[in-house]
Amino acid sequence: PIPICFPVEFPEGVDPSSQDPKDEGCEHIVRYDQPIPVDEADLPLELPYMEDFTPGDDPAGCLARAKDWRYFQKDGKWFARETNTMPQWAGSCWYYFRFLNPGNLEEAFSKQDDQDWMPVDLYVGGAEHAVLHLLYARFWHQVLFDAGYTVHPEPFQKLVHQGMILGSDGEKMSKSRGNVVNPDDIVSSQGGDALRMYEMFMGPLEAVKPWQTSQVQGVVRFQNKVYNLVKTAIASKVTVMDEETTRILHKTMKKVTEDIESMSFNTAISAMMVLANHLQSLQDNVPLEAVEKLTLMISPFAPHLGEECWSLLGNEESLAYHPWVEYDEELCIDDTITMGVQVNGKARGEITIPAEADEATAVAAAKEVEKVQNQLDGKDIKKIIYVPGRILNIIAK
Repeated sequence: PIPICFPVEFPEGVDPSSQDPKDEGCEHIVRYDQPIPVDEADLPLELPYMEDFTPGDDPAGCLARAKDWRYFQKDGKWFARETNTMPQWAGSCWYYFRFLNPGNLEEAFSKQDDQDWMPVDLYVGGAEHAVLHLLYARFWHQVLFDAGYTVHPEPFQKLVHQGMILGSDGEKMSKSRGNVVNPDDIVSSQGGDALRMYEMFMGPLEAVKPWQTSQVQGVVRFQNKVYNLVKTAIASKVTVMDEETTRILHKTMKKVTEDIESMSFNTAISAMMVLANHLQSLQDNVPLEAVEKLTLMISPFAPHLGEECWSLLGNEESLAYHPWVEYDEELCIDDTITMGVQVNGKARGEITIPAEADEATAVAAAKEVEKVQNQLDGKDIKKIIYVPGRILNIIAK
């Protein structure tokens, strides 16, 4: 209960000592405009035992029915306790402290746990959280800091606001608009993994995005493709990987790892889709190592699919206990690159050259392209603009 009380007043001319507000017919007024804190000596204020604590019709709450607890006398005067209990925010505002060690029966959290685990690394919440939980959590935390319970002045190190998912009509979901999508319906028809992955694939985490149920099927097809690739690899038992597949795999592992850290989930999924398409092009020669790495990468996005594929690959223990994928940085760097060639600012073709090629090498390769040759015939090269790995522009007159 909230440890405050209020004076109780009786009609003018009535002797308070002869009145008992617990009696049904006793006329009295509770002065809610004059709150009084409970004396520290009377803390903690304990709730009364009640067999029936349903809310009932009284807006004062169920404690209003516990009259022997609610009304009390002190120094010859009557008082009424606050019957509203503390709101759920009173607990949710500091729950992260209790999570440090919920088995601690001696204190809410220990100083050692505070030093070892706090502050929270990442807080993810929608814009509505900014004026609700986030605001109150910081208020409560700073009170605990001022009181010496925590050595950290701020509760959260990083804040990310996830964008709102709109209805298919581009408006905020609302029953009155009839555009509400029930996640349970998607789970029932397409599965929990499909719902989870589609939400992450819709676009950047912070962006506001409209929901399109028809597009969930694209994610389902990707999941099925991954599952079939695993079954193909198991059947073919291919243990060697060509250089192209090896490089694509390591680039994907690097991309997914970095994108998870930056919470760029949509582009991580896109990278895995590219890898899956490449593996599918290998037909019956899908390497076991490649699908094993793909299974590990997809597991944070589609955990049920990940576990199923991991089991099919012959693993008895959950992949949750397996180390995350590791990539070779050197294999993520292309030996050759393809770049566009312009003549006088207009695209005339492409060249494939070593990644470290200098200007002379790039120009020599460009002159071998038929469309470039046609544009240079009978002209003098006046200027060359070369941005390695991006563009070659030859100015000729």
